[in-house]
Amino acid sequence: MNMPKVAVVVLNWNGKGHLAQFLPSVAAHLPEYAQLYVADNASTDGSLDFIAEFFPMAHVVKLESNLGYAGGYNAALRRIEAEYFVLLNSDVEVVAGWIEPVIDFMEHNSQIAAAQPKILSFLERDSFEYAGASGGFIDFLGFPFCRGRIFDHLEQDEGQYNASITVNWATGACLFVKAAAFWQVGGFDERFFAHMEEIDLCWRLQRVGYRIGAVPKATVYHLGGGTLSTTNPKKTFLNFRNSLWLMAKNWPAPYFYSLILPRLMLDGVASLKFLLEGNFAGIFAIEKAHWSFLNKVVAMRRHAPAWNAKLPNGVLKGSIVLRYFMKKQKRFSQLDGNLFVE
Repeated sequence: MNMPKVAVVVLNWNGKGHLAQFLPSVAAHLPEYAQLYVADNASTDGSLDFIAEFFPMAHVVKLESNLGYAGGYNAALRRIEAEYFVLLNSDVEVVAGWIEPVIDFMEHNSQIAAAQPKILSFLERDSFEYAGASGGFIDFLGFPFCRGRIFDHLEQDEGQYNASITVNWATGACLFVKAAAFWQVGGFDERFFAHMEEIDLCWRLQRVGYRIGAVPKATVYHLGGGTLSTTNPKKTFLNFRNSLWLMAKNWPAPYFYSLILPRLMLDGVASLKFLLEGNFAGIFAIEKAHWSFLNKVVAMRRHAPAWNAKLPNGVLKGSIVLRYFMKKQKRFSQLDGNLFVE
């Protein structure tokens, strides 16, 4: 079989330290049919000089301003020709055989437009990492979770999620996507800037007939928090706002209009939790997210699917919040498979 042309694209913004630490593993474990690119979001920390000196084999795509994850990748990928894009965070360590199983899976499953490997923690290498674990899912109120990670509970990897399956979304930390399918649905929605834009992309891919895969035979190790820490108010704002935008854009009308109020009420519970913790910046971030959502909800609904459209594959038909906090179901394996949309 003729192997496809693969472009591994690392997006960088003032991440010279991460490039120094993690790019050597990427350069060392590229199959011959893959090329390495670094898309730079107008860094000012000497990243470009560092790449030129130590990684001359890397193709640099220089952007004139910081366009975020969504805009940065859209701008860079327009200048790259390949059959497959592999979008890789700058704080990911790869090992031998991290590309081949995913490409092989996608080549033999024509419906799969996007996929991810298993994502383990760089710091605790026998545990799943927050951003993607072994494949992403979401509940009917728009809260994402993964095989191996529900909210902040990270499972140890004991091989329990080693099966390659279709999922609801694949992580942007290490996202394999067919270039033709990526552009067919318009690439990333740049309004998201960062966080959950990959979920939105995966939903739009499913709406035109594709499926999303998780291929745990391949493994990478993610440091996480490379750009914004988990407690950063900007990250809180982006996560809450983009989650609401995700529902507005992709939920069929009967689901959206019946579920948006319960979802906003649950966000209020999160604000109460922040209040008890003394995290006033977090409360403000949620309120700001709600105002931003309300300001854009009409525009987002213009992209919504038909009234009678089905929910995408991998949606939990209930609340992961209630199952996690009330029923103490903190492991993905405790969720009955019949609870998911197929």
